Parts: sequence; structure tokens; C-alpha cells
Amino acid sequence: MEGPILDPQHAAAAEAASGGRRVIVCAGTGCVANGSKKVLDALEKHMGEAGLDVVLEFRPEGHGDGVRVSHSGCQGFCQMGPLVTILPENILYTKVTADDVAEIVTETLVAGKVVERLLYVEPRTKEKCLGPDQIPFYQRQTRTVLKECGFIDPDDIREYVAHGGYAAARKAFADMDAKGVCDVVSQSGLRGRGGGGFPTGRKWEAARVQTNPKKYVICNGDEGDPGAFMDRSLMEGNPHCVIEGMMIAARGIGADEGYIYVRAEYPLAVKRMRKAVADAEAAGYLGDNLFGSGQSFRLEVMEGAGAFVCGEETALIASIEGLRGMPSPKPPFPAQQGLWRKPTIINNVETLAQIPRIISEGAAAYRALGTETSPGTKTFALTGHVSNTGLIEVPFGATLREVVLNIGGGVTDDRGFIDEKGFKAVQIGGPSGGCLTPDLLDLPLDFDSLRSVGAMVGSGGLVVMNQKTCMVSVARFFMEFTQRESCGKCVLCREGTKQLLALLDDVIEGRGTAETLSLLETLGHAVQVGSLCGLGKTAPNPVLSTLKHFRKDYEEHVFEKRCSAGRCKALAMPTINAARCKGCRLCVKACPAGAITGEKKQPHVIDETLCIKCGACATACKFGAVEGI
Repeated sequence: MEGPILDPQHAAAAEAASGGRRVIVCAGTGCVANGSKKVLDALEKHMGEAGLDVVLEFRPEGHGDGVRVSHSGCQGFCQMGPLVTILPENILYTKVTADDVAEIVTETLVAGKVVERLLYVEPRTKEKCLGPDQIPFYQRQTRTVLKECGFIDPDDIREYVAHGGYAAARKAFADMDAKGVCDVVSQSGLRGRGGGGFPTGRKWEAARVQTNPKKYVICNGDEGDPGAFMDRSLMEGNPHCVIEGMMIAARGIGADEGYIYVRAEYPLAVKRMRKAVADAEAAGYLGDNLFGSGQSFRLEVMEGAGAFVCGEETALIASIEGLRGMPSPKPPFPAQQGLWRKPTIINNVETLAQIPRIISEGAAAYRALGTETSPGTKTFALTGHVSNTGLIEVPFGATLREVVLNIGGGVTDDRGFIDEKGFKAVQIGGPSGGCLTPDLLDLPLDFDSLRSVGAMVGSGGLVVMNQKTCMVSVARFFMEFTQRESCGKCVLCREGTKQLLALLDDVIEGRGTAETLSLLETLGHAVQVGSLCGLGKTAPNPVLSTLKHFRKDYEEHVFEKRCSAGRCKALAMPTINAARCKGCRLCVKACPAGAITGEKKQPHVIDETLCIKCGACATACKFGAVEGI
């Protein structure tokens, strides 16, 4: 398996090309938010004071005895950021602050020693891990599309080129014709990573055969799912790979113009994509007569207005045209009549980032990973009640058990401790997806297997939930999101999602009846059938999925008028677990209503008639004895 930066052989070759010693600071959005820019500034300062030759720019000829200091995109291990990698020793320091930098410089860069307190500690074995090749989070992944994200400087086109960048585009323009490009992509079996899983080669071929001389390529970077950050990380960490994928797509369909549509909430991705486009133009990779082919291609980066519905391709096209982002009926499909009624292909960021490898290595090499019907790898944003949150990449066919329990390090309880039996569900595919339950832990994660159980890959969000999760509240969270993001064009989507949300509120607030559950199912199916676009058709999925797999949670709310998870305040009633209670009386002191009684060092009890459900007792208890709130 490959590590977070590169596999050892690739890393050695890369460092030989760049001169040897290197310090890489993760500058993905998460690490930047936690202070990685301050770490980078402190490194330059302390290394200079230590007399080290600091090299801040990539030098193709190498940097001799100097130490290259650079930033990278997301290295994936978001839970442990800010991350600092030392090469060629392949040391990974975690949760680094500016105050740690002086010690890193004097101990590691000068004296050649390891700062052990900054190493990752595997929570189950308590072993310190020197680098990625010892950390299970990285060991169990297969990083291909993310391979360079945690290594190269995303702002330096020279480094991308030095690592083979734009060679695939050169091959496509200089050695292949349009049909040859489409054929290779079709043979690879690549399917769209934006959620639908439509065969990419088939989409390109549909645009290629159109006779209109004006065609467009659009990159859909409008990643709107809650908890998803795969496309953002790719644009931030390896923007030139996305551009190269678009260039090859343009060669495949005969396009001369393209748009990179990035949501405005991703300012770092917008900044790096714009710089990458400008640098590619200056270097001659974008413009006229590319690689002597006679074909031109130009790109523009456009910021989206934050509408979730613009993830749908016809709504995205309307937004680029200056119209309100609303979906249109199909056919005609964008490949036939898209942007300004011209043939257009739209692929998401991850799909396009797969393309250079397919062209460089061939369809057979690409199919070596994944399954027969879902070749290649998939990136996932792993979040929620899991020990190791972050950005991961695994081959299609990997199981939920491998992702959650092995790569993710296991499910955590509300205090952050690993709970081996605490897994309740995973919401996959964001608001459009569905829930996977413990009995599906060994289900292969691929397009067809997930569809067979009523779920979908979606864009790749994975939200892990423990036993203390109220599934009715989860369904309401996603329903509120989709209802708010509905463009309002379809009556069933516009009004149906409002009514679904109101029915869920009835359940959560204790007004639900048996008829409420029946209405939820009937209305959910109606919205699925009657909505125009993918947002509306999939909006009821979280409700229908949780009703199917966690009906007990709904029935408990409706018939017993209680929420055993303690998440629904109107139905919550705290109790004290006698086995856990130490009789310390902290809860007694914290209770503003005087509802808790009990002798010192003896289990306490809560008087339900006095309890105001404020949760002060649960907050005060150090032993997790207060349950149900």
C-alpha cells in the first residue's frame, strides 16, 4: 500500500530530482485553519537562525545541500493536523504548532534526532509511528488520484511538470486523435465520481460525434454535500492535474473552451485554481496550437453562488450563462445541447483528475484496481464518530469494515474513546444517499453493490454514527438541508420536502402518530417520482432509508414518546446508570431543579417530575453515568 505522500520508490525518485532534504507543511484548508501558515513562517525563521540553507522554490536542477521548505495540499490525516513531513527520512509530525518548530529544527534537521512527542500514537497499541508507512490510516489506503496532493507544491507548475505533469496531455494532443482518446477512457471503465456513476467514455463519445464546431468542457467543482471535501482537497492540492484532465477531455470531444465552476465557499481552491490556470497559460500548456496539434483550449475559473442545486449539470450550465441555477428537462442532454446550446461535457473534479493516469498508463492498468463494473479508486471524506477523520482513497470493492474500523480506527463514543461495539450506521452519499447498517459492514463499496441496498456512492461523503445517534434527528438534518436548497421549480420537491420536514418535526417533538409514519413513506416516494432533477428525486432518501433500517427509532418516538439517544429534547428523560454512578454528588450540585437525590458513594436517582431536561447533570458527570440526554 502507498503512504500519504508517495510510495517509497516514487518518493526517492522525486527527492533525487529535487535535491534531497525537504520539509513539507500541509496547507490544506483544515491545517491552514489550525495554524499551518504560522508553522511554515516559523520554519523559515528558525532554520535561518540555525544556519541552514533554506530553499523556498522548486529547482528542477536540485537544491544541493539546501533544505527545501514548501507547503502541500491536504495530506489526508485531518484529525492530526497541522502535519509536517520530513524527507527523505519520511517522518510525519502531527498537531504541530509554531511553538514546536524550534525543537524540530534543532533536533531533527540539525541533530538528526526524532521529536517523539510529535509522532502519531496508535490508540489501540499505544505505539509511536515514525511515519506514514507505520500508520494504519495510511497503510491500508491505495492513493492514486491523491498521490501527489500531500507532496508537491500546488502553487508551482514546475514541480508538477517535473513529476510527469502534462505528459498525458502531450500524448493525447500529439499522438492520439479524438476518437482514440474517447476509446481509451471507455475501455478504462471510468465512471463519474460526482454521484451518478455514468460511464465517462460514453458521455465523451456522445459529445465527440456532434457536428457543431463549438464545444465546451466544464469541471463541476460545486461540491455541496455536508461533510464532503474531496473535490476541494484535489483543487487545493493538485490543481494542474484537474486542468490536465480537462485538456484531455477537450481533445476527446474537440472543445476549445472550458470552465472550472468552483463554489465560492472554497476560497483557497478558487485561488489555487486561478493561479494554476494562469501559470499553465504562461507556460504554453493552455492557449493556441497545443503541442503542435492545431487545437486551442482556454479555461476560465468561475465562482458558484452557493446553491446546492447547481451540482446538477443543467442547473450549473444555467448559472454559468448568468441565469438562476435551475435544472432543465432532459433530453436534450448537455452532450448534445449544453452551454449556450452547444455540445458540452460536465465532469466533476475527481473524475477529471483520474484522466491523466488513464492516458499515461493505459486502460488495462487502470482496471487493475477496483471491481469489474467499478474500476479504479474512490476518495471518501470520512467524518463523524470515528477515530481517524480525514480524506482517504481506497479501491472500489473495499468494504465498510475496512474503511470504518481499520482505516478509520474504529467508532468513538461521545467522549472520543474508541467503542468497539458502538457502530450504528454510516450515512453515505450525503443528502442524496442512504444509511448503511452493521449488517452491511462487509458490503463492497462500489456503484452496483450500494445501489442494490438502496444507497449510492454519491460524491463520497461518509458520516459515521455511534449508538448514541438519533436516526430521526439525522433524517431531519439532511431533510432540512435539501428543503432549504430546493430551487422551487417542482411542486413536489418544493412543497413535498417542506411537508416531510414538518412531519419529522412532529415525530421529534412528540406529536407523531402511526399515520405520521405512513405519510412519511407515501410522501417520500411521491417526491422521488415527481421531481425533475436528481436533488428532488433523492431528497427523501435519508428519510426512507432510516425508516427502513431504523424503524424502531421512529416507533420509540411515536409510541413511547421517548428518545433513547437523548438527542430530542422534547422526548429526552435522563436516567442514571447505577453501575457507572460513583456517588460523587457532582450531578446533585449541578442540577438547578434539585431533581437528583442519593447518598454519597451510592447510586443516585433522578426525579422525572422535577427534571427540566437541561443536561447539566450529564455535563458534570465524569463517569458517563447520566444517560438519555
